[in-house]
Amino acid sequence: MREKTMKLVITFHTTTEAMAMERLCQETGTPGRLIPVPREISAGCGMAWCVPVEQRPALEKLAAEHTVCTDGWYELLV
Repeated sequence: MREKTMKLVITFHTTTEAMAMERLCQETGTPGRLIPVPREISAGCGMAWCVPVEQRPALEKLAAEHTVCTDGWYELLV
């Protein structure tokens, strides 16, 4: 079992928005990956974007610039 570390978990209202974030991050070389929404959180689509917490400012800017609609931003042990 791998050790849990603090991560930023971004949730979305729809799967389309989650996939848009994934595509945007791949195109810009921004790290992260899609994961199932952790049990501690409830979210509309069941998918979330997971990145190291230090990526938060960059992702907030990226999401705003490209109008990716998010549901919530959480810092959790994942």
